[in-house]
Amino acid sequence: MLPRTYEGQDCSLARSLEVIGERWNLLIVRSALLGAGRYDEFLRQMPIPRNVLADRLGRLVELGVMRRVVYQEKPVRHEYPLTPMGRELTVAVVALMQWGDRNLPVELGPPRQARHIGCDGAVQVRLGCASCGRDLHEDEVEVRRAR
Repeated sequence: MLPRTYEGQDCSLARSLEVIGERWNLLIVRSALLGAGRYDEFLRQMPIPRNVLADRLGRLVELGVMRRVVYQEKPVRHEYPLTPMGRELTVAVVALMQWGDRNLPVELGPPRQARHIGCDGAVQVRLGCASCGRDLHEDEVEVRRAR
């Protein structure tokens, strides 16, 4: 059985998984990107147990992915907008959506699409070289130790 944490892993991916690796966390982020912000909105978008949602929202706030903001005083109710750090996960969410659409397609086509607000064009995550600016294919990339 795999451990629940990635302590001792000298890896940016392992550190990222500490934040979003639990399956519900990334689905909560996806729901926030789809417009959910309030507890009941998250419950409507996914079949998550209430206690698990409360726990995961608290953890995402603690980690800085979301904020907890009061929107009603009596009774006190909160909404959970993404922070800038949380909004950056758009790239990971769209990349995973693209991967799923290519490799795990469903008969009716993609259930969700990422669209550019400015022109309604399809959004694509691409690999690019920071040095020469070229778009790259997966075969042109190697992952190696930086030090």
